[in-house]
Amino acid sequence: MTSSSPAGPRRRHQSAPPRESLLAAAMATIAEHGLDALTMAGLGREVGMSSGHLLYYFGSKDELLLQTLEWSEGRLGAERSALLSRQAPARERLDAYIDLYVPDGPRDPHWTLWLEVWNRSQNADADMRGRQAAIEGAWHRDLVALLAEGISRGEFRPVDPDRFAARLRALLDGFSVHVAVGIPGAGREQVLAHVGEFVSDALLR
Repeated sequence: MTSSSPAGPRRRHQSAPPRESLLAAAMATIAEHGLDALTMAGLGREVGMSSGHLLYYFGSKDELLLQTLEWSEGRLGAERSALLSRQAPARERLDAYIDLYVPDGPRDPHWTLWLEVWNRSQNADADMRGRQAAIEGAWHRDLVALLAEGISRGEFRPVDPDRFAARLRALLDGFSVHVAVGIPGAGREQVLAHVGEFVSDALLR
């Protein structure tokens, strides 16, 4: 015997956009309107969700920001891997790494987000700090491997790759913050020239 039909029409469940679409929309908002424009309510309007639904997905704005940064870093990581795996001299690939690292200019959306996430990390839990460290670790490991390759081929001086990578990234971070916030006299081209000169002096035979 067949069961009786429901008394009323079945309510259709409206599925949420895929998580990657939410993160891409968050990044687009930062790029177009700045970080202040990224609110749960505003992002919800952009993707057709309520702010409460977004909070269910992410739990907090801190988590939304960190996941957006991780998503952006994933894209940069793929680009970095393609650059570093090319058949080219180590110095040429190092220049490509540096070019990818340094912001495009003031209010670069990725660096704007990076600075905000690190600013909020003072109150972050161990899980969030670990995920932030993983982002930094990926950049560091790739640089160490590239330096070690250049040294083994005789293109670079025999420096300690790990120590040199730590110092070079500290230099890049400092200059990159200046570019991202628009400090006068610290434009992208000037920074690339400074870093290129440092690399030549410190690494080339």
